[in-house]
Amino acid sequence: MKAITQALQAKQGIITEQMKAVAVKERRDASWIRDKVADGTIVIPANIMHKNLSPMGIGRELYTKINANIGNSSLSSCPREEQTKLATALKYGADTVMDLSTGGNIMQIRAALIAKSTIPVGTVPIYEMVARKGADGISRELMLQVMEEQAAQGVDYMTIHAGLLNKHVPLAMKRKMGIVSRGGALLAAWMTKNGKQNPFYEFFDDILKICLKYDVTLSLGDGLRPGCLADASDDAQFAELDTLGELVFRCRKAGVQAMVEGPGHVPMNEIEMNMKREQKVCGDAPFYILGPVVVDCAPGYDHLVASMGGMLGAYYGAAMLCYVTPKEHIGLPNNEDVRRGVVAFKIAAHAADIGLNKPGARERDNAISDARAEFDWEKQFDVALDPERAREYRADAIRESSPEHAAAAHDGKYCTMCGPEFCSVRISARLKEAAAKQAKKAAAEKAPAKKKK
Repeated sequence: MKAITQALQAKQGIITEQMKAVAVKERRDASWIRDKVADGTIVIPANIMHKNLSPMGIGRELYTKINANIGNSSLSSCPREEQTKLATALKYGADTVMDLSTGGNIMQIRAALIAKSTIPVGTVPIYEMVARKGADGISRELMLQVMEEQAAQGVDYMTIHAGLLNKHVPLAMKRKMGIVSRGGALLAAWMTKNGKQNPFYEFFDDILKICLKYDVTLSLGDGLRPGCLADASDDAQFAELDTLGELVFRCRKAGVQAMVEGPGHVPMNEIEMNMKREQKVCGDAPFYILGPVVVDCAPGYDHLVASMGGMLGAYYGAAMLCYVTPKEHIGLPNNEDVRRGVVAFKIAAHAADIGLNKPGARERDNAISDARAEFDWEKQFDVALDPERAREYRADAIRESSPEHAAAAHDGKYCTMCGPEFCSVRISARLKEAAAKQAKKAAAEKAPAKKKK
């Protein structure tokens, strides 16, 4: 078989067009990208059937990426709404998107999303398996059929919960919340009922053959991720992680790209340990984490809670953050929830990249600071992570100010927070101007004396 995966080509010393594109985006040398793909610490999800893809790389030494989950459920949403969510995710800067549809029209929804998405598209095949045949219908044949069909459509990466073994299930039953992963729970129930091993693990070599054929990246899912702080960093979570480490090296040996998914709900003081443990156990495979959520008692604000954990996770070594929306633990997110989730996690990822001194990470911040100093409102908005929201808030502030100040505030060099008299930036500008004049005067006074000497 001709080597088509990014991993196999990198091992042969080939710099692919995808690697070149990633190098430009990351401000890195293309040969460095190739070497990292070859050793598995960077993945480039790029199914050969995804024709309009703009390649991107995932690895802890690259810019931190974020994923947006969309997809319907058996209770709500429709194909058109999922396309709207995709457009919103793209607009506000998602780096990948996952179709987690579990309702009707799954293949049609996925085909439409792939056709319109310029970023990698991921799926969780077991969702479609259960949607087709029910939880009792899980089988090797159905698993491989669904994965082959998804790969042929152009899915760039697939989450499979192959690390959850039947011997791990009793460990999870000691938890406060048990198994909160949908895929993990479905597999655990199937294994318990049938007394069989996880088919994603048992027939892993068959899965690798499909991935080799289309260059599908495997995202090794954490079916035993903790669903609350009380369950974080327990025996069940780390037993599965050890199995995921084994599977990473099987992927690398076969020439299949792989990343690893991580927790879940983790208190702040355990985040660094979790990141470092994955690096050690999984050979520094890119770590793709959900949140993590650092507080359990904030329903409606979980996008903020999880982005706090995500920022720390990225700082300590996570490569990609899966966003959380305000509706986490409550219901299926709508389009506005997608927007809030994407922006919150773009902020978290960006903050971590600045802290890690990644190439050019702070340029945007320097640009907005210059614009603020110059009261260039439009430039501020143009470089903002969410320009529309910033414009909305300024318009609201002006509209709500007193009539005599509204017109002046719209065009003037101050905002409605302080007004002209208390504006520190305005005062600083005057102080700088005065200092510049003083320096110029002093220089002029020194010039004749220097010339005479």
